[in-house]
Amino acid sequence: MITSPDRIRTRMPGISTRAWEHPADRTALVTLRSLTGFDAVLRTLSGLLRERQHRLMYLATAVRVDERQFRSLHQLREDCVEILDARTTPEMFVLQSPEVNAFTIGMDAPFIVLTTGLIDLMDTEELRFVIGHELGHALSGHAVYRTMLMHLLRISASIGWMPVGGWALRAIVAALMEWSRKSELSGDRAGLLCGQDVEASVRVHMKTAGGTWVEEMNHGAFLAQADDYDRSGDLRDGVLKLLNLELQSHPFSVLRAAELRRWIQSGEYDRVVGGDYPRRDQDRNVRISDEVKAAARAYKQNFDQSEDALVRTVRNLGRDVGSVVDSVGQEVGDTVTRIGKRLNDWRGGTSE
Repeated sequence: MITSPDRIRTRMPGISTRAWEHPADRTALVTLRSLTGFDAVLRTLSGLLRERQHRLMYLATAVRVDERQFRSLHQLREDCVEILDARTTPEMFVLQSPEVNAFTIGMDAPFIVLTTGLIDLMDTEELRFVIGHELGHALSGHAVYRTMLMHLLRISASIGWMPVGGWALRAIVAALMEWSRKSELSGDRAGLLCGQDVEASVRVHMKTAGGTWVEEMNHGAFLAQADDYDRSGDLRDGVLKLLNLELQSHPFSVLRAAELRRWIQSGEYDRVVGGDYPRRDQDRNVRISDEVKAAARAYKQNFDQSEDALVRTVRNLGRDVGSVVDSVGQEVGDTVTRIGKRLNDWRGGTSE
């Protein structure tokens, strides 16, 4: 049974989704929202993707959360809706599955699905964070835009109405995955705003990474892993990190916790909770150019602060091209030498 301790949390009347959206995510959203006739396109795609069929499937195979079923989850959702001053309350379903997962789907009326594997793993405050995360997705329209873009991508690949080749298509996929990863960071911020419990927000990522044995884990040590990940390795590891992440729709758990820590350390979280946040009645006045600049600043800041070997090399490229060439050449030379030695050893020969 899920119980929730009494705790006073700050409500944020009139808050805009821009308050929790990552700058890169927000830029894409503001751009798409500004397109003329976009709502008509969404309704058309919604019919193509059989949104109603999906909802009927969950009505028939899962348990709908309300005041009579999973009442504790219902209350957590109500709390999140009140804190973020949501105009509508998305439906929520509990699905029997050992997989630890939560997702938001649907265009006209997004709804949330939580698996029993996730519910069994998380405590009350962790579930509050998860539900707040999914509510953030629903309010930002992530399910709408992500579904639409992925559908258009499938059309371009199968019908060929867009002149894209293999590499161009891969670039589009990579861009969509990057946006999807940033939307997950936005959802994490919304979850933290709902729960206003930093420890619980980190525990969610600790549990998704390490399971139920959270008493054997350490908050600080877990976050330190992200620092080690960023600093460790050489150029090869930098490339491997990019390859590992390229087609991932979600950032890795350790890195998500670290990103949330950075948002808190920036002071933005405290400002929002303190009432200094953008209002949704001003959303129409937002300029795309301003959002593009904000996204560029965010990427530049991460780039400048990164300790990754590959990023450092690229960063230093602009400062001293010659030294970078020497460094890369030495790295490649050493790698080739090691490979050659291993091949010779494998053949029973000796390396020169």
